[in-house]
Amino acid sequence: MAQRLLLRRFVSLALRKSSAPVRSQSSAFLPSLSSLSQRGTGITTQHRANPHTARSFSDSPACNVTFNVQNQLDFTDRVINSKIPVVVDFHATWCAPCRTLGPRLEKMVAKQEGKVVLAKVDIDDHTDLAIEYKVTVVPTVIALKDGDVMGKFVGVKSEDDLEVFIKKLI
Repeated sequence: MAQRLLLRRFVSLALRKSSAPVRSQSSAFLPSLSSLSQRGTGITTQHRANPHTARSFSDSPACNVTFNVQNQLDFTDRVINSKIPVVVDFHATWCAPCRTLGPRLEKMVAKQEGKVVLAKVDIDDHTDLAIEYKVTVVPTVIALKDGDVMGKFVGVKSEDDLEVFIKKLI
């Protein structure tokens, strides 16, 4: 898994340096979608890679305590050097359990009213961080306080389990 993450990182860096159209991961594995888009069905599978485009994960009210990590420097500044505890959600856009866990985490962090923040790290964009924190499966959630790992879990948890996890951090 780590080798695959590292390979994706190198490929994505090489693709970002070129401005040519990039085939998305889904079109690489499902060529039939590419043929559908060429027939005019409205499905498009190609996009331009833009390393400076920040992705927004959610428009929920929790956005003031939830942020997407943009790069290693941003992670160091907003997570490692944070004065308040940080819950780091390592996820991927293609991961269905991640899409289930994400809103639950946002809801639980929002309930804490600023006592804790949520950092979202897309492992496809930030493979180096995933490797550094030994993330081999998504979703993986790590709790950091003063730059130290205080707890970790893998997989989808219920809202009650998430609340207990976050309460231990505070």
